[in-house]
Amino acid sequence: MDAMKTLSDKLKAGKVNKLNMIIGLDGFVDQVIHVVDKRHDYANYTRINTIAEFGRRISSAAGLSTNIEMVPMYDKLGGNGPILANALLEYGVDLTYIGALGSPEIHSVFTPMVEKLKAVYNLCNPGLSDACEFDDGKIMIGKHTYLRDLTWDVMKTELGGPEGIAAQINECDLLGMENWVMMPHMSTIWEGMIDEVFPHISAREVKPLVFFDLADPEKRTSEDIKHAMGLISRFEEKFRAILGLNERETYQIANVLGVDIDDCLDQENKLKAAAQGIYEKMGIYCIAVHPTRYACCVIDGEFYTVLGPYCEKPKLTTGAGDNFNAGFCFAQAMGFTPIESLTLGVATSGYYVRNARSPKIEEVTDFIDRWTQGSTD
Repeated sequence: MDAMKTLSDKLKAGKVNKLNMIIGLDGFVDQVIHVVDKRHDYANYTRINTIAEFGRRISSAAGLSTNIEMVPMYDKLGGNGPILANALLEYGVDLTYIGALGSPEIHSVFTPMVEKLKAVYNLCNPGLSDACEFDDGKIMIGKHTYLRDLTWDVMKTELGGPEGIAAQINECDLLGMENWVMMPHMSTIWEGMIDEVFPHISAREVKPLVFFDLADPEKRTSEDIKHAMGLISRFEEKFRAILGLNERETYQIANVLGVDIDDCLDQENKLKAAAQGIYEKMGIYCIAVHPTRYACCVIDGEFYTVLGPYCEKPKLTTGAGDNFNAGFCFAQAMGFTPIESLTLGVATSGYYVRNARSPKIEEVTDFIDRWTQGSTD
């Protein structure tokens, strides 16, 4: 409660510096979908509410066949980068977006975001996703073909070479390069940053932040994941690196890196051991993890955790993790404490899943105040 009050007081007092951030590199057009359980007539149906129910429906068709009806609800901007950027823009950040927003024309779902940007570099067409929404999570069915067009050479050409990229980084508080899994050339882009851009980045008394979101590495090989983790570790030379993970990703990365976790531990202590083990293996500034009901991080060797404002019936879950990341990264860039950063992360996400949109500063402050008093609905 003390951290929530302190955070609320800071936000109310207007102690919010004007931050400059660069976010990329992905972009998706998400079609939010409900999966039909029973169709009552042409206009009415009941939906499958949980991923477990959906899984049972699919499994029951093994060796037979089945028909599954999906109802498109609406299209929205998608991708870890755009959703993160969109949330940060609501907090008043001066933001440059680099990525897959549409070429030669930016896709219309990104227009409201683009109108708020300081600058935009659209490097290729976006991917497409069917976002199947359930009460306990989401299943993203992606089509990633266009994303292969975003290469290091394309990025260098559009941004003025390594010197041009470095000049932008020299003015920013946080750089975010999101969605390693779905961007086929992301590791090569990180290598290009390290080899060609780092020599042109100015030294600062306090290094800028860099934030990474892998986006479900299960389909990548262990060798690919190890290589990517090694590249992220190398960003510590010029940045304070933050790796954002959900609970499932945390165990996947811990397993690949050989983190030893005692099977006798309960769930929360297993996650703590996994996060601390990843932190020690990678040697970076921060590991931040956002399970459904709480969030935790390891910074400077210390483990921190906060409970979140859990929502049993969310309006929208697609993008909840990105909104947590936005709140956490914003707070870190502001110099807030780890507990305050986690609190703003879960409050931003908590507001988002209840309202299907990212909050403004005054809205998340009001949400934190109501949460402190025991009411978030």
